[in-house]
Amino acid sequence: MTNNLILRINGMEVKAREGMTILEAARSAGVFIPTLCYCPGLTSEGACRICLVKIEEKKKLHPACRTPVEDGMVVITDDAEIDRVRRVTLELILSNHDFNCLLCPKSGACRLQALVNRIGFDEKRLNRLKWVARDLPIDTSNPFFDFNPNKCVQCGICIRTCREIVGVDAINMAYRGYQLKVSTFGDKPFKESVCVSCGECVERCPVGALIPKNTQHPTREVKTTCAYCGIGCGLYLGVRGDAIVKARGDHSNPVNRGELCVRGRFGYHFVHSPDRLSSPLVRAYDPLERTLHGINGAAAALGKPVTRPLVKQQGEFVEISWEQAIKYLSSTLVHYKGDQFAGLSSAKCTNEENYLFQKFVRAVMGTNNVDHCARL
Repeated sequence: MTNNLILRINGMEVKAREGMTILEAARSAGVFIPTLCYCPGLTSEGACRICLVKIEEKKKLHPACRTPVEDGMVVITDDAEIDRVRRVTLELILSNHDFNCLLCPKSGACRLQALVNRIGFDEKRLNRLKWVARDLPIDTSNPFFDFNPNKCVQCGICIRTCREIVGVDAINMAYRGYQLKVSTFGDKPFKESVCVSCGECVERCPVGALIPKNTQHPTREVKTTCAYCGIGCGLYLGVRGDAIVKARGDHSNPVNRGELCVRGRFGYHFVHSPDRLSSPLVRAYDPLERTLHGINGAAAALGKPVTRPLVKQQGEFVEISWEQAIKYLSSTLVHYKGDQFAGLSSAKCTNEENYLFQKFVRAVMGTNNVDHCARL
């Protein structure tokens, strides 16, 4: 059974569970502690040192994201010394950062920008620290997102995400000192690496280093379920006008808990494709033998299966209703039994729908010739 601990944060009594960090306990009590490299669901590294706090009877400052709570602990999260240390730390991070914030797609949602507004900085001291701005090449090789190392703050969130959540370990820190940067193996472009383009690192990047291509901000969101496979991942589709411009995972969904694959996160453009079918289409018989209006009952009227390919009428597919399509299909299937028939199901269907499909193939059509597209 988990023991409850009592500690004091800024003079306020806070209850915490054993194993919680000071940061988690403070947030549960509504006490704000600034962070940059911390991300829920990932291990804490304490790389940014923005979350330093004071603990009574201890000499040095401690990172709140890595320090476990203790019963009777007394913590101070804000005073003159802490503010000064945080400001200097933030200035060191800003000293080699790309300041083109106005044109950055992350502007307004950047955690570094929010920290500057909250903590502030000494402009004269920052100017003395300012290095020559780095001008590293931007990696645009990935078809779904870009990586700008000039905006990277080396928080390591993307690296931990790829290692701990995705399990691919496609990126890590490379080089040393001032040359330190996030890189793929061999410093290859993302497209040539083992990256699976899931976008989990893009979703968690606190600054503008990892940004989706053609970023647009939605005006509203629609909660739905991903249609790519039968897993049932929950997601929110960001809509702007009549177009889908973004997809993000639903953290409350027990299936995916906010995580998405490359299809779920970036594969929504098919919705607006001009080639997408919105109603059943069928190739018409030769117009000399069948009229367009009689196509739905053609096979049934003949009392025999289709023995030759259906042809387009006047070079076009004929649009029919779902009722007509079902009647046409059933009138054709009645002439095939056993090994004359085979069924191929879709991984986009639910388990229940695929169960019914295989039951239909075996019990009604009398064959075990059934497979699914996910195995091809």
